[in-house]
Amino acid sequence: MNAQTLFANATVSRIQLSVDFSEPGHYILYAYHIIFSTSAVLLSGSVVIGILKTKHLRIQNRFMFMLSTSMSDVITGLSAYYSGLFDVQEGFPSRNGTYNILPSFLGINLLVFMFAQFDRYCAVCYPFIYERFVSRTVVICVCSYCWFHACVINQLVLNLIPGLIANQFFSYTVTLLQIVVLTNVGMTTKLFFVAKHQVARDPPSAERDSKAESIKIIIVVVISFLIFWYPTFINIIVKQVSKYGIYSKSDGTNPFLILARFNALSTSGLYIWGSPSLRTAVWRIGWYKVLPQCKRR
Repeated sequence: MNAQTLFANATVSRIQLSVDFSEPGHYILYAYHIIFSTSAVLLSGSVVIGILKTKHLRIQNRFMFMLSTSMSDVITGLSAYYSGLFDVQEGFPSRNGTYNILPSFLGINLLVFMFAQFDRYCAVCYPFIYERFVSRTVVICVCSYCWFHACVINQLVLNLIPGLIANQFFSYTVTLLQIVVLTNVGMTTKLFFVAKHQVARDPPSAERDSKAESIKIIIVVVISFLIFWYPTFINIIVKQVSKYGIYSKSDGTNPFLILARFNALSTSGLYIWGSPSLRTAVWRIGWYKVLPQCKRR
């Protein structure tokens, strides 16, 4: 009898799937999570390996920012295997959650993008000061701080303080993120005019092409990031300040989180689209063997 009771308790405590497959759409959603997770890991992982294996990319500051966000996207893709396929609810209250560890990786890109925008702005508008003070070591330290802030500081605060205070801190964090988002919007607008006027006035050269390419990439990437993420921010704020907002059964069925996670796939895709040198590096790590037809074209 005791063995049967233990078996029953183990069955009850087993984590359920995110959907019960009672509707045809559940099969489509479940297949989407599997395809998305696999695609995000492969694409973002290819960017990470391509940058690490190519010396002339590793020594450029802008590719260090790309490397940081792509590493975060790899972890986001891997985390979607758990949070997308199983009955997981992060936040407050949490259900089968990871103590907000996995969601923190989604926020790393927001900080990295902000610093990357400042980096590109200084590189174009103040090239002499930039070359003197902004070294590769400085960029690596900035990216490391973004990871430390999101994965250590936030986790210590959210997981060590009482639940009610942690929920209030979470609300303040979301509000602070809006300031970062507005900063990103302002810097994106500024970079657009810089690319339109400052870079256009420089004489034709490889350096000018590199500056124009890097600005184009960061502008498009940040815009896509805001498109995918901002509905989630708005929904969280609405739920925090009122009784309205959209609530979902789990993170795997939350349309806003599904949209936000897609950033892990789009960012690396835009990197490859916007940078021929990165595209070549990714191609050389082994994709030419997997896609021989594309090579011939």
